[in-house]
Amino acid sequence: MNILNAVVLGEGEPLLILHGFFGMGDNWKTLANKFSKNYRVHIIDQRNHGRSFHADDFTYDLMVEDLLNYVHFHHLKKVYLLGHSMGGKTAMLFAVTYPEHVKKLIIADIAPKFYPQHHQFILKALHAVDFTEIKSRNEIDVIFKEYIPEIGIRLFLLKNVYRKTKDTFAYRFNLDSLTENIEEIGMALPTMTLFEGEALFLKGKNSDYISQNDMALINAHFPNNKIVTIKNAGHWLHAENPNDFYDNVVSFLENH
Repeated sequence: MNILNAVVLGEGEPLLILHGFFGMGDNWKTLANKFSKNYRVHIIDQRNHGRSFHADDFTYDLMVEDLLNYVHFHHLKKVYLLGHSMGGKTAMLFAVTYPEHVKKLIIADIAPKFYPQHHQFILKALHAVDFTEIKSRNEIDVIFKEYIPEIGIRLFLLKNVYRKTKDTFAYRFNLDSLTENIEEIGMALPTMTLFEGEALFLKGKNSDYISQNDMALINAHFPNNKIVTIKNAGHWLHAENPNDFYDNVVSFLENH
């Protein structure tokens, strides 16, 4: 059985953090260090991401089972679970499937609905890089720039580039599997699924991932929810406004 890679920080009740598509646990290190003053924080790499195992199969059902295996492996009973974007979808499905393991749920800028595929330009950029020709990170960024004007997204993707050998670079994520299974990323939470525990949904003010029209669906799956908008932030709200993000999460966790 493959166990997900994670960095574990601090002491206290367990807080598990799941990154988004093309991300990794490392993206959460700064916030995790702050959370670790009061919680035992697990920043987890999901399958085909970061330093976790690569696999041809890639679905939310599998990522939920990966997380269950992780919880059992580390002898965790009930956890606080925080997920962003794709990680939020995994967290939601885990909570409705195994509610006995979730104390409180925090979902960052994603709704339980279906999302049309919208990562084509990122996939084109990633596939345009020929690592047999690349001598520096800067050369990779030049290629990315042809497809991705936003420097923030390019820097986010470049974090996944590492030196495979002294002379060659590679991606940490499993690009072939993620490309093959790209349609999985937008899948909706199954109908008639329910988590009755406390759930906090954090929405970026400048993001359109959670709209007014999604409130009824959120209420249907998570009747005990609270929705908070994080100002001066888009989809990467935890990176764009980390202070407000942190304050809202801690306030939610500490409110008994």
